[in-house]
Amino acid sequence: MIETKKLDCGIRIVMEQIPHVQSVALGIWVKAGSVDETTNISGISHFIEHMMFKGTNQRSAKKIAEDVDRIGGQINAFTGREATCYYMKTLSSNAEEAAEILLDMFLNSTFDEEEMNKEKKVIYEEMKMIEDTPDDYAHEMISDLIFKGSIYENSIIGTRDTLKGISRSILKQYVDQEYTRDSIVISIAGNVEMDKMCQFFEGRLKHLKAEKAHKPYRDQAYEPRFQVKVKEIEQTHICMGTRGLPLEDENYYALALLSNIMGGSMSSRLFQNIREQKGLAYSVYSHASSYVKSGYYNIYAGVSHDKIAEAIQGIKEELELLKTQGITEDELHVAKEQLKASYIFGQENVNGRMFSTGKNSILLDRIYTPEEVIGEIDRVTMEDMKKASSLIHNIENYSAVMVTNKEWDLKQLMQA
Repeated sequence: MIETKKLDCGIRIVMEQIPHVQSVALGIWVKAGSVDETTNISGISHFIEHMMFKGTNQRSAKKIAEDVDRIGGQINAFTGREATCYYMKTLSSNAEEAAEILLDMFLNSTFDEEEMNKEKKVIYEEMKMIEDTPDDYAHEMISDLIFKGSIYENSIIGTRDTLKGISRSILKQYVDQEYTRDSIVISIAGNVEMDKMCQFFEGRLKHLKAEKAHKPYRDQAYEPRFQVKVKEIEQTHICMGTRGLPLEDENYYALALLSNIMGGSMSSRLFQNIREQKGLAYSVYSHASSYVKSGYYNIYAGVSHDKIAEAIQGIKEELELLKTQGITEDELHVAKEQLKASYIFGQENVNGRMFSTGKNSILLDRIYTPEEVIGEIDRVTMEDMKKASSLIHNIENYSAVMVTNKEWDLKQLMQA
């Protein structure tokens, strides 16, 4: 059973009680991410997430780690385009201790200047890791191209220049402006009592600013773009993508199912054609990502340098077949079973439950029960799939990037 309660200060607590487990996952969600950043402070949300682990008024970074270990906890955080989440999983008997550690970090982090300088170096290394992982780099590049001119174009990690310019005063000002009571949701899943957790959190967050300023949605008309990054690597990494659908679009599940049919499994069309039949790639897949206001669909393939043109042609063939022949009833049935299984598997642990309720609450201001999600998947029709197909089957609508060993005219390759 999922319950939602509002504390006296206005912050929402969403909790799913699961009596048969002996664990609990707690997450503090903030509706603040790269979409809230201006160009000059790109990456600040991610930087703050790192700094929350670097010490509070009463705990050093080491003491935070030791206290988490002392209660058998697992602590982590992540930053996205639209939200940041700080979370911990532990034994149900240690739920309040876990909540106290999370809250201490969330409310009392000192943002020490010396620690900030050290953590900037850590993030610089994280940037190098992405750049040295060419498939990750390709995914970053395609997202940037697809959302050019949109609020979603900002890099989550930022750049070396923007990170360098973020001072302690700028960081604290951003926290004050964005970490407001109307932008926070506490999500809990596990074997704990709702009333007990509400009593713990009541009054502890009331000093935070009530509301954050409204930011208008920014976008510009999408047009295909192309980019090639030359690196000394042994394999070419190709990403081809186009605009998709927002989270609450009526065809959201149809596009998710279509992505599964195209490149979501070993029996998918792209896998069977590009890998199994043509032997061009070890890794080839597609996925659809959605945000509150927009989304994108992306196809990835890692191929030999001398197989680039052949791989792109194979992907174009599959898109043309989708356009001219559509999909079969059997493909839709299989995709539904796969999507339902993937969703249910993710719900069979407390972290999965906490992530699901927390994300829906912070971004959409509502909860989708497992029954609702399964129902939405089952209700997708062949007509819905045709509508979803119209979004992705035209190669003319695709942007593309390559991380490879020499310069290519990628636009010409895509349009050949």
